[in-house]
Amino acid sequence: MDKSRPTEPSRRGLLSLAAATGVATALGGLPAFTATAAPRRPTDSAVPKGSSRNRLWWQAPADEHSMIEQGLPVGNGRLGALASNDPGRELLLITDATMWTGGLNDTLDSDGQFPYDRDNFGSFTLLGRLTVDIPDHDLSAVSGYRRILDLAQGVVGTSYIRSGVTYERQIFASRPDDAIVLHFTQSGGGRYTGTVTLDGTHGEAVAGTSFAAAFPNGLRYGAAVQAYVTGGSVRVKGALIEFAGCKDLTVVVSGGTNYAPDAAAHYRDPSLDPQKLARSKVATAAAHSADTLLRTHVADHRALFEQLDLSLGTSSAEQRSLDTWERIRARARDDVPDPELEAAYLQFGRYLMISGSRGSLPLNLQGLWLDGNDPDWMGDYHTDINIQMNYWMADRAGLSQSFDALTDYCLAQFPSWKKLTHDLFNDPRNRYRNSTGKVAGWAVAFSTNIHGGSGWWWHPAGNAWLCASLWEHYEFTRSRSHLTRIYPLLKSACEFWEARLITTTLPGTSKEVLIDDSDWSPEHGPQDAKGITYAQELVWALFDNYRTAARELKKDTTYAKTIGGLQERLYLPKVSERTGWLEEWMSPDNLGETTHRHLSPLIGLFPGDRIRPDDSTPPEIVEGATALLTARGMESFGWANAWRSLCWARLKNAENAYQLIVNNLRPSTGGGNGSAPNLFDIYEVEKGRGIFQIDANFGTPAAMIEMLLYSRPGHLELLPALPDAWARSGSVTGVGARGGFVVDLRWRDGSPTEARIRSVGGRTTTVAYGRSARTVTLKPGASVTLRDFTR
Repeated sequence: MDKSRPTEPSRRGLLSLAAATGVATALGGLPAFTATAAPRRPTDSAVPKGSSRNRLWWQAPADEHSMIEQGLPVGNGRLGALASNDPGRELLLITDATMWTGGLNDTLDSDGQFPYDRDNFGSFTLLGRLTVDIPDHDLSAVSGYRRILDLAQGVVGTSYIRSGVTYERQIFASRPDDAIVLHFTQSGGGRYTGTVTLDGTHGEAVAGTSFAAAFPNGLRYGAAVQAYVTGGSVRVKGALIEFAGCKDLTVVVSGGTNYAPDAAAHYRDPSLDPQKLARSKVATAAAHSADTLLRTHVADHRALFEQLDLSLGTSSAEQRSLDTWERIRARARDDVPDPELEAAYLQFGRYLMISGSRGSLPLNLQGLWLDGNDPDWMGDYHTDINIQMNYWMADRAGLSQSFDALTDYCLAQFPSWKKLTHDLFNDPRNRYRNSTGKVAGWAVAFSTNIHGGSGWWWHPAGNAWLCASLWEHYEFTRSRSHLTRIYPLLKSACEFWEARLITTTLPGTSKEVLIDDSDWSPEHGPQDAKGITYAQELVWALFDNYRTAARELKKDTTYAKTIGGLQERLYLPKVSERTGWLEEWMSPDNLGETTHRHLSPLIGLFPGDRIRPDDSTPPEIVEGATALLTARGMESFGWANAWRSLCWARLKNAENAYQLIVNNLRPSTGGGNGSAPNLFDIYEVEKGRGIFQIDANFGTPAAMIEMLLYSRPGHLELLPALPDAWARSGSVTGVGARGGFVVDLRWRDGSPTEARIRSVGGRTTTVAYGRSARTVTLKPGASVTLRDFTR
């Protein structure tokens, strides 16, 4: 028992709703809802205060009917919530990453494609709603209201004054305690009276402050809440917790499902009772004081957050005086750089990554946050950009640990994906089937769920793009264990393409090349084009990465040679004589939309780097890529702007890259594209209706980092696309670099003044700035600091 709290039940007001059950599995095991041992508690006496540059703040609570634009997010990587911060009615919309309807979805529609609906494919949904009603604290009765999101500590805070008393509350989602905690305090003389209510969102019956239910797909789920107070009284009355005359109040809520990342078990753990486990978790957490729970959470959160620090310059006193929403609007209205706001936007992306991707499923289209049970596109995993973009930032931004959720997901789904491919891909109704009649390896559709299922249309190149993401994580970390884990995915994807590629003769020549069979360049143009640039580039990278993996693991030498032979024969795109653009289809004509949101034909520029603005790439290819990127334009959805920014950064056009970041920071009004008051990126799906889609919140920070450091194995380039707005002075520490390095960098007047290169597995790399370059050789764990850079 925590000695900082009285132990007599009558004094501490603890609601003992359920006894703790035995420990089942460690939290880092199953990415489902699992029991945990009591965490080790830090002994420091005070929670460290976060820097103001990593704090966002607002002067009003969220509207209960606009939570996705105004609610503040908390999360522990599995369990998440949006908080309203209303003084008189605190509302939390609670999610669990595994809370999904639907199933394997293994029956094709009449066109040979997968059903894509909430019944068969399924959807990400809410777990529950928690409300804390304090009737005499209505917003109209308080003054001095302020709420904050402390990115460095992972805490949402609220303060206000009522009748001369200052009231404060803190909300956080603790990973060590696997629970969400709400702590209400006051400065002295104040009291809290009200109720706590936990509700499901699917018609569940709440019994004794907990509930349990199951979906038709067999997924069982449950949640529980518990409260304790200092002074006053607290009791359970029906489905309510009533508290009265309390000096402070602590509410603990947890919940989850019996999902298991195991295809052989049909993605279920039949032995797990989610309701019982939720009761156990809240009882275990409630045995500790709120201060102890907070210290434990902050120590855990800061250990990740502090792996990267960033300064892009100093904002003005006037900019600093504005709350976050006013500041976003002022940045757009005045067109004056606000470097601290821009740095905070990057750190907000990192906060979302820490909160949404740890030990459970990867981040989907919604991340870990919902305002209802009907998210657009079912809140799924889109494999033609969105899930990949979600993780471009992780390694670059010092959060390599967060990438593991994507690896675990792909490995868990792999057996189902492979079986569906063998059983269904060559269905005669599938317009993307292999005309060779062969099938091998694995493929996915444009959308995937958590039950091994796919939705919408088949996406032949999706396997290659997922493999590219998994491979890039290896390039950053040089983790041999990771490479060993993903090797079967790489090899099996190669087997799929070995069966799929067809031979054609280039017009006007006798040269035979290998090309992709009938396919679709996402998400426009003909649906039966052969040799699309998107697939050709991804397959070239897949083959190249697989050969390297086989060599480094000393495996499958003969098969690697076979793949090498196929790679040599792959057709690679050229520049159209008609448009001057890099071809998107194996045609000189533009067969789609000029300003289309997707940059599919530029995938060899980013995230790939076969196309480089240096001597390794023919200049006409670089010029063609630049011309196509220019034609796509500078205005699109948030994620599309982020991808454009990354491509401009690769082309070393700093001002274009920066302008696209500024475009994403523009305030979203009337459902338009841009940033919501809570900084969530809004995607205008139709005029006047915008939705939250999280990929831009990760893609934009990735672009900002790419502007400061370009890397590939064996080569680092400092400040390749530093815009004028950040040029005066700045610094960044903890940036991941491909090849197995971490870089700390300082600059002044547009030039680097110091760069520290630390090896996390890499040994030799060139460090370049302008026309100067140095070769650095390090042992793993060692570092070197470079100075005196010249162009």
